Amino acid sequence: MSRASSHRVAVIGGDGIGPEVVAEALKVVAAAGVHLDTVPVELGAAHYLRSGEVLPDATLDELQGFDAILLGAIGPPVGSTEVPSGLLERGLLLRLRFALDLYVNLRPFTAAPGSVAAGADFVVVRENTEGTYAGEGGFLRKGTPHEIATQGSVNTRMGAERCARFALELAQRRDRHHLTLVHKTNVLTFAGDLWQRAVDEAGADFPDVTRDYNHVDAACIYMVEQATRYDVIVTDNLFGDILTDLAGAVTGGIGYAASANLNPARTGPSMFEPVHGAAHDIAGTGRANPLAAIRSAALMLEHLGEDDAAARVTKAVTDYTAGHQPGTPFPSTVAVGDAIAERV
Repeated sequence: MSRASSHRVAVIGGDGIGPEVVAEALKVVAAAGVHLDTVPVELGAAHYLRSGEVLPDATLDELQGFDAILLGAIGPPVGSTEVPSGLLERGLLLRLRFALDLYVNLRPFTAAPGSVAAGADFVVVRENTEGTYAGEGGFLRKGTPHEIATQGSVNTRMGAERCARFALELAQRRDRHHLTLVHKTNVLTFAGDLWQRAVDEAGADFPDVTRDYNHVDAACIYMVEQATRYDVIVTDNLFGDILTDLAGAVTGGIGYAASANLNPARTGPSMFEPVHGAAHDIAGTGRANPLAAIRSAALMLEHLGEDDAAARVTKAVTDYTAGHQPGTPFPSTVAVGDAIAERV
């Protein structure tokens, strides 16, 4: 069993399949012997439609007091026009990342049997608070034939360096001790140069970590053709967003893909969520794959210092996946959760 003290965790079930997969993740955490003091927090598309609120200041202040946040999924049904495009992404998800300083987006990938990237086991460290998602830009003469839209990429030395150091420390702890910077230094000569220098200079403190560089377009090719070449990838916000979706696809599907939005300085709670969306089309059918949510909960346990439980949950997911026949459907959402809980 876990230590006597419990961890206060805000649970945002969210929309669509979110509450279903989160329920299975919490079931597995309990089976691993870790006690969580969970508090449900209503946020997402359905909450916005009911209340008109995206992320109230009072709710953000409340979230600051938790040890971690477990998120299921956020978003309206595909094609819905009731929630303006970008409202939840910027007003909820990005606001949480910025306000809580969740500057590392950590996504581990272990390829499922039969996947394109069979044998691959790597981690992507994505800078999570800067780049093109920082919101710099605007319109000039909007709505006229001479309209101009600018969208800047904000890169600070502090932002690049702290992300690079996190990735280097992670690579040092892993067996292969290898780091690949992914960017586009031949065209994005200012941002790319800043990132390259940050990695090179921080890398001098990690002499046992070998370093490589790939242009992002080349990395997309390698990810499909030879994903086993990667150990730890570090990259900026936009490239990381795209590359991790591709990584999810080639390692078995986004139903397996977990993520952690980390505040390594622990000045606020970190947030853990599966990469997949709300998938309203299968909500309530029992067909949602909870493995990504369960793996995200394992990342949360690791962050909370529950290393043994985290390792057991991760192994249970890996073993269960290895025993699954490629191309055959998984049993129900609840049945998958039960199977992982039993293995733990």
